[in-house]
Formats: sequence, C-alpha cells, structure tokens
Amino acid sequence: MLAVYLIISAVIVGLDQWTKYLTVENIQLGETKEFISGFLSFTYIRNTGGAWSILEGKMMFFYIMTVVVVAVLLYMLVKNIKNSKWFTIGLSLILAGALGNFIDRLRLGYVVDMFKTEFINFPIFNVADMALVIGVACVFIYLILDERKEKKAKA
Repeated sequence: MLAVYLIISAVIVGLDQWTKYLTVENIQLGETKEFISGFLSFTYIRNTGGAWSILEGKMMFFYIMTVVVVAVLLYMLVKNIKNSKWFTIGLSLILAGALGNFIDRLRLGYVVDMFKTEFINFPIFNVADMALVIGVACVFIYLILDERKEKKAKA
C-alpha cells in the first residue's frame, strides 16, 4: 500500500518538473502568456524564497528544512499507512510538493513558478505549491473528521 502513495508523490513530482521544463523552454523570464482570459495566465518567474518569497535567498535553510520534513513525512506515512485516506493522501501530496520545489532549489538555486491568477492578486505558483496546499487541506479534513469521530465515541 505504501507503494501507491509513493507513486502518487512521484507522478506529481514528475508533473511539476515537466510543467517547469515547459515553462522555461517556452516562456521568457518575466513574460506572461494568457491562457484563460481574465482567469489564468502563465508567467515565468524565479523564486529564491519560500511561499510569497519569504526568507528569500536562504537556500541552506530550505535544504535543511526540506530534508527534515521529507524524513518526517515518510515516517508518518509508514506509521499511518492503514489510517484515513484523507491523511495518507494528504501526506503524499505534501511530500510531492516538498520534493518538487527541493529539486529546483538543488538543481537551479531557485524555484520555477508559472501559474498566475488573473481574477485575484495572488502570488505566482507551480504544481508543487498546489500539491502542498491540497495536501494540507486533506490533512485538515482528516483532523476535522477524526475529531468528530472522537466526539461521537465519547457521547
């Protein structure tokens, strides 16, 4: 069963790296290409920080944190493999997101971002970022459902 979650992570990392490759090959740095008018465009930027460019240029911090986070995620995935699908899928998505951006940081010294929402002022992001956000949402759903289950058991 662990293999299924690791395959999910690997597929997402592959998709992340593929979209980043296509971005670098087809869009000039800083250029924007409209995709869905008024909704989504592609803009190639280089992010040397974390989310919203926090801790910009602190690559060693990101290297160390990612190794620690990946180790913890793998441990938690193995330990909880038979628990809630919300939790294990969430962990595999978070793992994929962490690894996708880690590969960029190691290989390039920055993270390639490309998705720009046109309907709201939001930072430009990539597939790895989406995996992280969706993974965290899955873990939150698990926590809410687990808390409800515990309350019902006590009642």
